[in-house]
Amino acid sequence: MRKVGIYLLVGVFFIVVFAGITQAATPEWWKQAAALYKGITIRGVSESTPPSKAVRDYAARDFEKLTGIKVQFELTSWDEMYTKSINDMSRGTGIYDFVYVEQDIIYAYLVKHWLTDLTELAKKYPQLDDPDFDINDFTTFINYFKDARGHVFGIPFEAFLKSYVYRKDLFSNPEIRAAFKSEYGWDLRPPKDWEEYTQIAKFFTEWGKKKGIELYGHVAQAKTHPCAAYEMLESIWPAWGIYNWGINLKKWRATVENGGTLNSKRAKEALRWYVDMLKYAPPGVRTYTWDETAAAVGAGKIAQGLIYLENLPWVELDKSRSVVTGKIGVALPPTYPGVMSEAARGLGYIGYYDGGAFAIPRSSRKKQAAWLFIQWATRKQWAPKFAQLAGRICRKSTFNSPEIKDLNVKLSGYYDMMKKFGFLFAGAPPLPMHRPLNELYLKWISKTIAGEVDPDTALDSLAKEVDKLLIDLGY
Repeated sequence: MRKVGIYLLVGVFFIVVFAGITQAATPEWWKQAAALYKGITIRGVSESTPPSKAVRDYAARDFEKLTGIKVQFELTSWDEMYTKSINDMSRGTGIYDFVYVEQDIIYAYLVKHWLTDLTELAKKYPQLDDPDFDINDFTTFINYFKDARGHVFGIPFEAFLKSYVYRKDLFSNPEIRAAFKSEYGWDLRPPKDWEEYTQIAKFFTEWGKKKGIELYGHVAQAKTHPCAAYEMLESIWPAWGIYNWGINLKKWRATVENGGTLNSKRAKEALRWYVDMLKYAPPGVRTYTWDETAAAVGAGKIAQGLIYLENLPWVELDKSRSVVTGKIGVALPPTYPGVMSEAARGLGYIGYYDGGAFAIPRSSRKKQAAWLFIQWATRKQWAPKFAQLAGRICRKSTFNSPEIKDLNVKLSGYYDMMKKFGFLFAGAPPLPMHRPLNELYLKWISKTIAGEVDPDTALDSLAKEVDKLLIDLGY
């Protein structure tokens, strides 16, 4: 699940590559390394997010001034980004020299041989390797951008967890705490398991009704959209002990009778819980994607829930967008009994480690210049400033920087949690057929959310269809 051995092997490789280089990556070094490429233009494409905007508005401009290499970085919507990059790479047109690769899709790109092997590129052009790059400084998230040999195909520039948030002001309110303990017999705090989570959800939804305020104890991304499938796959099922999309990665089957867990009793229980919990969410929750989920938290409507923590900086700090600045707490998600122990022993995971990396398409005709820029945009010296701008951390050294220690306090210890417990979370499993699988999961999960089928029927049908797809693909 986490290729520790491979990670060490690649780390050793990069140490060997850079062993003969003793000078620091000074401005003069960058000018000399880029001298042959001065005046050319490289093009990239990414989703329009705070990290990409920071790269475009700061890193790219400084790189152009220093090296003379021009950077055209196109930012667009999530779906348009994929359409453009996939069309370019599949046709070999060479439009883009660097692309955003989300963690969960890289396995599909690798089997199609669309990406440049950065380990080999660094070996071939050692004169272009930033002597301060330090591959071992990246968090374990870089492991999800390696192939089976441990070669690196993407350099992470954004990473974040999806985890539990709650309203600190509500959880510490004396009147609320007394009412909660009177009803449930325990002191209100972030839940440790799903039963506690459900009690909190019910309490706050009823509290909102009683007080005549728009307050709910739960939130979800339940729209008929890929986000609904991802919520079950990335957050709910793992925290209930259903890993790797319910697929046995040794047997490549999802049905219980063939070694999978997708239509297991616990998987069905989790899906039934998920649908039932929507009654504690805002009335429009079936129209929510990940964007509306975070917006509801920022609007002060939600007492607790699971969100992508890329949103935490603006929810907690940006008063122009959030009415709950300074009021959001962060904690590990609730889990099914035994799951936390399994995750700690490397036998499972409790939630999703999300993010993306910069990669170079094999079709690029300006790989060397693109490689220089990717190193520049992910360099250790700029990482603290980048984290301040974008709320993302990919390097271990960034956690210890003064800037992030200060920001960590303002974000309720999120970065401490990420540093200490990040290993309990995982990226998507290595599924090259990720997209067609997601379509199957979305179909049956959406039918269940809509009340068209019950969870048992949905997962029995889904598991059979997953097995059939895997068989048809030769697994």
